Amino acid sequence: MRIKVVAVDNAPELLTKIAGIFRNMENVELLACFEEAVAVVDFVRENPVDMVFTDIVMPDISGISLASSLHRLTQPPAVILMSSIPGFSLEAWKIQAFGFIEKPYTRMDVVRMVKKYERAAMSFR
Repeated sequence: MRIKVVAVDNAPELLTKIAGIFRNMENVELLACFEEAVAVVDFVRENPVDMVFTDIVMPDISGISLASSLHRLTQPPAVILMSSIPGFSLEAWKIQAFGFIEKPYTRMDVVRMVKKYERAAMSFR
């Protein structure tokens, strides 16, 4: 099972970092990277996406607003919110995000979240 992911972060260096992590994972297909969240909803509407890893604090719309918009889609992806502000983990829980990763994250943090998704997907089969 290849997991199709999208990454969203307005910090180009962090987007490059997470893209590199995904490219080195056999079971993950990185579909796209976005520096602005506004285009993500349209992309997910037009492409099957399993997971969206998104920063929370961004200039156009927040990752929380993005997650809420994605949640309303017919086939919503699992949304993982990322932030250096630990208090946002409560917000992630409130909006029923699939997960929260505190920045600065490690490769292992991302791998754990993908494995969590794999386990959840297997239980729905």
